[in-house]
Amino acid sequence: MAMIGYARVSTTGQTLEGQVAALRAAGAAEVIEETASGGDHQRPALGRLLGRMTSGDVLVVVRIDRLARSVSHLLAVIETLELRGAGFRSLGDPVDTTTAQGKFTLQILGAVGELERALIRERTIAGLAVARRAGRIGGNPHLKARDPQAIKTMARARDDQFFEQINAVGTEWVPYVRRLRPETSWARVAAAINRQTPPPSKPWAAPRLKRAARRFVLDGLLSETVMDRAPKAQPSDRLCAIVAGMVRADPGITLKRIGASLEQMRERTPSGGSAWPLSSVRMLKTRAERLGLLDRHPTY
Repeated sequence: MAMIGYARVSTTGQTLEGQVAALRAAGAAEVIEETASGGDHQRPALGRLLGRMTSGDVLVVVRIDRLARSVSHLLAVIETLELRGAGFRSLGDPVDTTTAQGKFTLQILGAVGELERALIRERTIAGLAVARRAGRIGGNPHLKARDPQAIKTMARARDDQFFEQINAVGTEWVPYVRRLRPETSWARVAAAINRQTPPPSKPWAAPRLKRAARRFVLDGLLSETVMDRAPKAQPSDRLCAIVAGMVRADPGITLKRIGASLEQMRERTPSGGSAWPLSSVRMLKTRAERLGLLDRHPTY
């Protein structure tokens, strides 16, 4: 458990001394310093700090704007901390997720964030409608001219939008990636997520899941090891998939019936035999559950 401070300025000409002193006075055992724009969500020092936060730790800032420039980004960071069991406190604002009052304030900020996004959408739609009535064709002229800065700005906007989308449903997919990767392939992890109850808000495909995980790794929200190559499927994995298919088709099927079906299919046991003992069938079913091919159920 530790109270860790985060201090940020936008340019090298600014000083961090005041922030560091205030954070130290508030009890921060360590202060992470960074020089970067507040609008930049991919700050290396902040990403590394979030990645090392553990249960009971508290991230402290002098003011909210030192951490985030938008409500949506602030909520994304706080949600990441909560997933790690850590808290957040701002010395100059009534936000402290370790207290009931602070959590209430956070709920209000969440509502403000939703309103902020709704207003942006409404203004965008209204602006496009006015442009069409005036006979103007939509589109960014700088993008059409292939201006590098405009292309970079557009790419960052799309990246921010994607981050907000995947972060909003982080509880659906992050626990599965942490538990199953890299031992399990992306396709099987996606299948496991899609089978959960209740089902995810949108079915996950392996490429999108991999992209989401890579995005979280960039911000230090997931370990880099989740992107390691999955080991080649073992010969028994094919049998696990067969057993999983039987159980999904008939959730009440017994181990004895599974063994009989495997014998009819002329599938060999791990030791090369033709008769399937219940212990071997149970092993395949347990492995199928561990691989995410099945939800965990009592063994019959």
